[in-house]
Amino acid sequence: MGAARIELGDIGMAVAAAGLIAIAAWGAPPGLYGTAMIGGPLWLRAVLPLLMGAPMVLRRRAPLAMWIAIWAVVLLLSLLTGNAERGLAFTFVLLAAAYSLGAQATLRRAVAGLIVIAPVLAGIAANGGLALAFGQRFGQTAVALSALQLVAFWLAGVFVRARRQSAALAEHNVALRRQAERAAAAERARIARELHDIIAHHLSVVVLHAAGAQACGQADAATLAEIEHSGRQALTETRRLLGVLREPGERSGRAPQPGISELPALAGRLRAAGLEVSLAVDGDHTALPPAVNVSAYRIVQEALTNVLKHAGPARAEVRVGCADSAVTIEVSDDGPGNPARPAVPGGSGPAGGHGLAGGQGVVGGQGVVGGQGVAGMRERVAVFGGDLRAGPRPGGGFTVRARLPAGEPS
Repeated sequence: MGAARIELGDIGMAVAAAGLIAIAAWGAPPGLYGTAMIGGPLWLRAVLPLLMGAPMVLRRRAPLAMWIAIWAVVLLLSLLTGNAERGLAFTFVLLAAAYSLGAQATLRRAVAGLIVIAPVLAGIAANGGLALAFGQRFGQTAVALSALQLVAFWLAGVFVRARRQSAALAEHNVALRRQAERAAAAERARIARELHDIIAHHLSVVVLHAAGAQACGQADAATLAEIEHSGRQALTETRRLLGVLREPGERSGRAPQPGISELPALAGRLRAAGLEVSLAVDGDHTALPPAVNVSAYRIVQEALTNVLKHAGPARAEVRVGCADSAVTIEVSDDGPGNPARPAVPGGSGPAGGHGLAGGQGVVGGQGVVGGQGVAGMRERVAVFGGDLRAGPRPGGGFTVRARLPAGEPS
């Protein structure tokens, strides 16, 4: 459809140019201001509309050829008639051709087109001149004014072409960046699979040797050495592959990851940032698996960061329940919110997909990073086979509820 529209537009330009030239060649209506009668032999006036209009079909596909063909006809007309080419007909054709040359041809070809018509303009000036719009009443300076008009339309075309190329280049760069990101994501997924296979192999060796030693009632030095070797290999491969999986610029320090015990400190930093937070933690969180403990902290952190960024003046309430089977999290606020605030209508059921991305945030002077909003929370919950619900409260505000199973995933 795009190619058809372009072709029809070029044909329309050609028909318009031929029609104006035909009016000027065979007699202009009395009320058509600025259209002068074209003189010359009958055969020339008969074919002139075709000779001037037909090249306009090539204004996109071969702009330089279109430009040269039109000026060749103008020069021929000037040599055969000795009259000045003036009026609306020539103004439309030549200015449209100048714009098309600048907008459709490469810069080198566009400049070459201007150079080519310099001697043609000199020859036309010697045989009666050229008088386009705004230059018909200035006698000897009409050619210079007409040339200025042609250059102005040519420059407008060059500017449009430069803008179009800049936009196309920016779009191409965005496409390349997205392609690189997809390739990086695919490679990270492959590395993650390799990580799983390597760790599973070494830990299986450790488990089997430990089970065998337990069954025998004793462990010889060779068995302990094999367990130690497999454990060290698992740690080495884990560090190596996780170094590849880290995001660019992400720090890789050995500091322990935060957990539920760090939530009071997080609430304190958020209070210092201007958000009123109440925190209640029920149950013993010390026996939770480390991954569940860290994920619970991150979910609360991301939910509170969203409150700080999107809820406006608000009070947040955090409830964390720890049990042997699961950790339940509820973060609610009473803020009025704003249109940009993330929401998951009916966001119940197993966590999965990508949800709605929130964006990065920093809380307080300690640099609490907010993560990826609801999408980040969904991904964390999905790892453990839990569920996440997030959405507006009936009386105003927003609530995030998450459940993280603490046992082995099914």
